[in-house]
Amino acid sequence: MKTPASSTSSFHDAASGARHLSDQMLNGAEHAADVGRTLANDTLDRAENTVRQLRGSIDPMVDKLATQAQKLARQSLDMAAQASERAQRSMHRYADVTTRYVANEPVKAVLIAAAVGAAVALLVASARNRNSR
Repeated sequence: MKTPASSTSSFHDAASGARHLSDQMLNGAEHAADVGRTLANDTLDRAENTVRQLRGSIDPMVDKLATQAQKLARQSLDMAAQASERAQRSMHRYADVTTRYVANEPVKAVLIAAAVGAAVALLVASARNRNSR
């Protein structure tokens, strides 16, 4: 038979064991939380380093693309300027040829101009007649 003293002692032993077990569980949970926090911090640090590395490799690519775009723009402007110069030279050449032709063949030039003027007048009159219908 159990005596009150032995029951009290058993109760204290059980409470002490429960307290000890509870402390161990609390310590285990704190340790698990610390390990989780450490792993999360390590993962974030690795992610941050990866982002820095990617950023470091992207910035030169962006600079390279910007340089290439500027180069293409300069080439396009140069090509447009060259095409403009060629067109101006052609216009000057045609103007010189026309001037020489008029100077050498004035009667033919006047007849050609009159024929072209008459053709343009007929086209304009024809267009007006169509629009008025």
